[in-house]
Amino acid sequence: MGTERPPALSLSIRLSYGLGSLGTGMFSAVPGLLLLYFMTDTLGIAPALAGLGVFLPKFWDVITDPVMGNLSDRTRHPWGRRRPYLLAGSLSLPLFFALLFAVPEFSSPIHGFAYVVVAFILAATGFTLFQVPYIAMPAEMTPDYRERTTIMGFRMVFMTAGILLAGGEAPLIIDLAGGGRTGYAVMSSSLAAVCLAAMLLSFKGTAKAPFLDRVETAMPFREQFKVALRNKPFLLLVAGFFPQQIGVGCTLAMLPFYMKYILGGSQAQLTVMFLCLMLPAIFFMPLWVRLSRRLGKLGSYLLSSLLFGLAVASMYFGSNERTGILYFQMIVVGTAYAGIQLFPFSMLPDTIEVDAANSGLRREGIFTGVWTAQEKTGMALGALLAGAVLDWSGFVETVAGQKFDQPPSALGGILVGFALVPALLFILSLPVIRRYDLSEERLRRLQAVTLKNK
Repeated sequence: MGTERPPALSLSIRLSYGLGSLGTGMFSAVPGLLLLYFMTDTLGIAPALAGLGVFLPKFWDVITDPVMGNLSDRTRHPWGRRRPYLLAGSLSLPLFFALLFAVPEFSSPIHGFAYVVVAFILAATGFTLFQVPYIAMPAEMTPDYRERTTIMGFRMVFMTAGILLAGGEAPLIIDLAGGGRTGYAVMSSSLAAVCLAAMLLSFKGTAKAPFLDRVETAMPFREQFKVALRNKPFLLLVAGFFPQQIGVGCTLAMLPFYMKYILGGSQAQLTVMFLCLMLPAIFFMPLWVRLSRRLGKLGSYLLSSLLFGLAVASMYFGSNERTGILYFQMIVVGTAYAGIQLFPFSMLPDTIEVDAANSGLRREGIFTGVWTAQEKTGMALGALLAGAVLDWSGFVETVAGQKFDQPPSALGGILVGFALVPALLFILSLPVIRRYDLSEERLRRLQAVTLKNK
């Protein structure tokens, strides 16, 4: 029968695919967590300008990600359409990741700003080479609704492990290397080496993964892009996920400021806080997968989104006198974070399947190009928003080794940017997400019709 469930992918393919996210998770975590703080508190760059420095390279992705998606869709290669670009990204991203924090001594902070922007643009391009084809792969590896959730579970566990490794170890490496510019340079080089190994192993291990060859179409890219954007489930998923990414980006960018200026914590305490955020995300990922079998992907996504918004809002009342409660609050945030990452990415291949059923074309790359562009732009807008809040509240930038007591208005701005702004963005996303109506049953009906018409 056309609706019979296909065989599951082998464990080795699942593991190899997921391993790629160990590397991409590391790169996503470090600039998102430390780059804004590095520029304001080490390079002496003004907060608003520093936020712009994080945003501009990610805005570049709005152009390159859809182009990369279309290019991988149109590629014909014995390795499959996607894997040649996985190799290119594996070799280029770690190099520019290492250079990103290795900023030479310049006579003016504006020169340091220019260096960071150029290095970040090059690193972001390498990231695009790997990430866009990589995220497109599950839609062509299996047509099964639940198997995609399982694959994404593997991906999210490795991604969370990468974020945990990078975000947890980075502050400690900086301290052990003596802090300042040298500490940051040693940190980025060390993590880039791990990133390189993980991405290359993923490239090698997915050699036997199923893939689809290029589907010929005379339709130009611009027209394909317009047709793809008529996919209602896809647009609703993007519209709900985008403000959440802004919120997550704002919280991560503000976390070092929150630890230093609100809690008076050290780099080691920043590591503990980050562990409280990411370890639950790993442990609770399998539970979210199981819960989705009861509530469905949509119900589980709504629940995790609501939990994240409420938990991060509660941290507005954090203080260094109640660190135990604060760590528990961060554990709840981490538990919810697992869900808000797992479900949108497992729903994305389902929306791509709707397009394939309606059009007869395999355009995974176009969809994932748009998806990764909005994901990275959302995170960058979060950092830009964090920088704007710091600047508006009167935060004063410093260079490495300089001590300065921030004014009360700046402390209030850190609290607002870390807790309240992200919570508001998550609450606003819920009505949009609720309109998503692509259930497993509906997707199977579409697939059955497609098979019947072939």
